[in-house]
Amino acid sequence: MPSAVTSDLALADLRLDRRRLLGAALLLPAAPALAADAAFAQGETGQLAIVTRSGARHPFIVEIANTPETRSRGLMFRRELPEGRGMLFEFGARETEVSMWMKNTYIPLDMVFIRANGLINHIAENTTPFSEATISSNGPVKGVLEVIAGTARRLGIAAGDRVEHPFFRG
Repeated sequence: MPSAVTSDLALADLRLDRRRLLGAALLLPAAPALAADAAFAQGETGQLAIVTRSGARHPFIVEIANTPETRSRGLMFRRELPEGRGMLFEFGARETEVSMWMKNTYIPLDMVFIRANGLINHIAENTTPFSEATISSNGPVKGVLEVIAGTARRLGIAAGDRVEHPFFRG
């Protein structure tokens, strides 16, 4: 036969479990946004802006890929990328010809290839998910910004526009 202490503990556990379920139910409407942010913030983050030739300034929050491991993984296996977010691939102190691909990447992307002085060299728009075809920088660059497909066209971003971020010195 259970003691009174055991029964009181069981009731306390039951009340705690009910509170947890209620709390979880209240968070359900926010779950997709929380999941998107959790998936996005897997590494070091920062901010950058793209300034178009017309003077429009477009800010982005970016995850930084600056190690061989983070550059190799990139946005692979991610199911979504929120508007205004991206991944900035930093390739070291010197400009170099860069090739990217979409292996294991579910999300169509715009790839913005950036020179050391911050000027956009080339944009590969609406890349094909899961493709192993190489996408060239079309010249030496110091970094690549990946954003959700359609961003460059929607914001009027083009080669020759400027990226403001401490990694690029103009």
